[in-house]
Parts: sequence; C-alpha cells; structure tokens
Amino acid sequence: MSEKKTVVVALSGGVDSSTTAALLVERGHNVIGVMMRLWSEGAGDGDARFAQNRCCSPEAVADARGVCQNLGIPFYLLNFEAEFKMNVVKFGTLLDKARALGADYLATGHYARVVERAGKFLLLKGVDPKKDQSYALSVLTQEQLARVMFPLGEFTKAATRELARKFGLRVSEKSESQDLCFIADGDYRNFLRRNIPDSLNAGNIVDARGKVLGRHEGLPFYTIGQREGLRIAARQPLYVLALDSARNAVVVGAKEDLGKRELIARNVNWIQGAPPRAGARVTAMIRYRASTEECAVYSLAENRARAVFDSPVRAIAPGQAVVFYAGEECLGGGIIESA
Repeated sequence: MSEKKTVVVALSGGVDSSTTAALLVERGHNVIGVMMRLWSEGAGDGDARFAQNRCCSPEAVADARGVCQNLGIPFYLLNFEAEFKMNVVKFGTLLDKARALGADYLATGHYARVVERAGKFLLLKGVDPKKDQSYALSVLTQEQLARVMFPLGEFTKAATRELARKFGLRVSEKSESQDLCFIADGDYRNFLRRNIPDSLNAGNIVDARGKVLGRHEGLPFYTIGQREGLRIAARQPLYVLALDSARNAVVVGAKEDLGKRELIARNVNWIQGAPPRAGARVTAMIRYRASTEECAVYSLAENRARAVFDSPVRAIAPGQAVVFYAGEECLGGGIIESA
C-alpha cells in the first residue's frame, strides 16, 4: 500500500495503539486518532470508587491525546456508552465511524495480519505467538478485512516497545492494560453485583445425579472447569462440569468428566464466506490464548458448526467463542452452544 491513505487509528492510551499510529504516520498516511468512551460506571452517583476505569480514564485520555499531539494528528473522543450498555460494540460500528470521518481504513493495535490472495482477504495469526489476537477478530467479514489494518501483526511485543522508544512516545514503558478495562476494581464479581443484582440468584450445587452438595451465589460467578471457590468438602477435588440455567444449578464432578469429544457452535462466521468442506481437518481454540486442538469440522444449517476432536478436550464452556484455524490462517468461528 504505497499511496497515501486516510486511516483512523483506534487508540487506548497504551503502547500498542500508540505505536500503530506512529508507524502509519511514518509510512506517510493521513492519520486520525480516535478513542472510544465505553463505560463510566459511578459517574453521577456520588461514589468515586467506581467512576474511574481504564477504558477511558483521564490518564488514558491524556496519554492518547498527548501521543496525537506529538505526532501532529487530530484526536477525537467518541462516546459509545449508550451502544455499549445496550449491546456489545461491534467492529463494524467503529468502521462506520471511521468512514464518517472520511477514512479509507481503520487501524488497531491488534497482533494479527491481513493479506490478500487471489482476490480474497485472509486473516492470519500475528508473528508473535504469545500476543496473537486473531481469536478476537474471527467475526470479521471480507468487506471489513478489506478496510482494516493491523500494522503490529508483523512485530513481537518486544519489537513494538522498541519502536515506541524510537518514536519517543510517552507511553513506551506503560504496562499492559487489563482485558476487562471497564471494570474499575478488577473484580468482575463486584461489577456484576453492582450492575445486574437481579440476575444473581443463589441456587444448589449438585453432582451429575442431582444430589445437592452445597450452595452457589449465582451462575455468572462460575465457569466450566472451575475448582476453586466451590466450598464443598469432598474426598476428591470437584470441578464445575455444567451451568444448568433451567434448574439454576451448578453441576460438579471429577476432573476426568470435564473431557468432551465434540461441540456445537452457533452464529458461525466463515471469513472466506463459505465453510470448509465437510470433515476438513482444522485446529480449534476454545478460549482466548488457549492451545489449539486438532479436530474435524462440519458446517450445519442456520450458521452452526460441529467440531469433532481427536482427543477429549477439557472445560469446553458454552458461551465462549470457538475459533477455527488452518495453519496460521483464521478460518472463522462462532459461539459454543453445547458440548
């Protein structure tokens, strides 16, 4: 991409997005910095403990604005709070904002790569296996991939920091941000208690036969494969096997009962537009930054898919994303419906 383009860069105030902006300026593009305000919990309720979060704290805004000033590019703060509280802000929403600002492309600090081959856009893993974020981008379509840029996909994290130092960015030594930046105190349980208290109903912890072993504080506080925090005295360690919303029960059992040989996914997005052939040999990632598992994949009706694993896979959690790969190429993914 040799010609000059107008590129909107999504900024967080961190080293990755700031370095992305600096790289694009260096490459001669017309760069616009934007930052999304997603959440301001506590604002106006008199409780200052929860008014600050890392999504859009005054410090993060100051860092992002300062980087833009140093680079000589405009900076806009976009308020997405209403959209975020009603629904998850989709990548397409930010792309629409970029187009409204007259941009040709949207760039982010994700560690992934986009290449064009034979008229199709491929999403590839980032070259740094420890930082690869293609899992989080598996929802992207051909139309979206044609208009996004991930400059950091070609770099390791160490190389990114070195670039930030070379560019003289004020955030070059800034620590990594947390995954759930909108949770002010870092504890998602407290966040849920404050925001959806009516959905946190206590219930029974049961074994596979339905025998009551204890009590739980609410299904959202538990995850498949969890061992700690069950507060059950047992002869052998117990793990969460399932969350039964119909009974409002947490089902527990032995570690060996966690293994599953297949899963069904819904809302599946195939990046190339069409699914792989039935029974195609692929690998699957069942949670962010987990190891990939060998499997065969089958496309089903209504945008669903079935994955059959070579070996039992532990702690497959409905509600999590499953993402499929062919080597370094991300084929797409969906939401785990059952296992």
